[in-house]
Amino acid sequence: MLLPTPEPGTAVGWVRDHLADLCCDEPAPSPAFRGGQQAADTALATLDLTGYAARRNEVLPVSRRGATRLSPWIRHGLIDLPTAWAAAADAPPRDRTKFRDELAWQEYARHLYARLGRRTASALRAAPARPARSWDEPWPVEMNCVASCVEELETDGWLVNQTRMWMSSQWTVRAGAEWTGGEDRFFTHLLDGSRAANRLGWQWSIGAGTGKPYGFSRWQVQKRAPQLCRGCALRDACPIQDWPPDAPVDRLDPDPRMRSDPDPEATGGPREPAGEGDPGAVWLTAESLGDADPALAAHPDLPAVFVFDEPLLARLRLSGKRLVFLAETLADLGTRRPVEVRRGVVADELAGRAVAVTHAPVPGFARRAAAVGPVRVHPWPWLFRPHSGPVTSYSAWRKKAR
Repeated sequence: MLLPTPEPGTAVGWVRDHLADLCCDEPAPSPAFRGGQQAADTALATLDLTGYAARRNEVLPVSRRGATRLSPWIRHGLIDLPTAWAAAADAPPRDRTKFRDELAWQEYARHLYARLGRRTASALRAAPARPARSWDEPWPVEMNCVASCVEELETDGWLVNQTRMWMSSQWTVRAGAEWTGGEDRFFTHLLDGSRAANRLGWQWSIGAGTGKPYGFSRWQVQKRAPQLCRGCALRDACPIQDWPPDAPVDRLDPDPRMRSDPDPEATGGPREPAGEGDPGAVWLTAESLGDADPALAAHPDLPAVFVFDEPLLARLRLSGKRLVFLAETLADLGTRRPVEVRRGVVADELAGRAVAVTHAPVPGFARRAAAVGPVRVHPWPWLFRPHSGPVTSYSAWRKKAR
């Protein structure tokens, strides 16, 4: 189904008119982020990493936070990892090293997901620690720290790394709930939600791969956001007053592909543009929506086409703010080149079209590309090309990542 192309300033109404039935809530913009290349470029141009290493995990007050907040634009390819890496060149050495290490962690998550696909849900699986007490809800909003995080997650669609760890540990280590349910809650709302980084973060929290779950306690809240404790109704009966008790983690043998990749070239996708024929349009995916998308850059005179995958979105039921962010991005792109927006089954909407596309390191791309049959596939802009060595841990992967 062909939809009208959203125009700047109309994204919220556009999503309400054309995609509201696919959302889990009323479509609204994130008050903290806007989609689009112009917003991404502004965020990157004003990036100041001074103090990043010391303050990236600060929570409150907001003015103390050292997190860069680039992740929503990085997740959708409006800022690719090589560009973010280069932007840190002049930062203070300690801050540059820490920032680049976090980018490398994102790349590791993508390598792991590109190699294993949906098997990442079980490849590093571990059972959550046994809770020390019963919990009616994994995220009890009577706790001020939890309520504050839930509000920011559901309103802004973003959390600092520290509170992501708090929430995932509370869900699993404290409450003993299945981690996949919490990961889905994050994925529903986070503007940077991805099955690669999001899933890996949750598995790390429960001790998958390390055998040591991350323990959430009052001490961390008092250190990073003491005002949450002072204003909490449970401050004199805090349910996370003490460190959670140690509990064995049921670690499973990892998938054999975590130790070695028999075909790293297939995992990484083409090194050079592949295919034959002349494209008539550039097919954009949610992984790569930036002006520097290799397919867009190689075909500057062709229109771009984006398909809102109706069956997928009907199953996921994402928050409307995630779709508003995408609509804002498409509206912004439409100010610089023709953009065609469609809704339906991707293969059906692109049937008979000769399209160019950028390879995306996610399993859904491989399935859809096989059905669409693009005439030209451009390389993904890796920070480090996938290798055949182990991805059993970040450190094992990093030794071979070049």
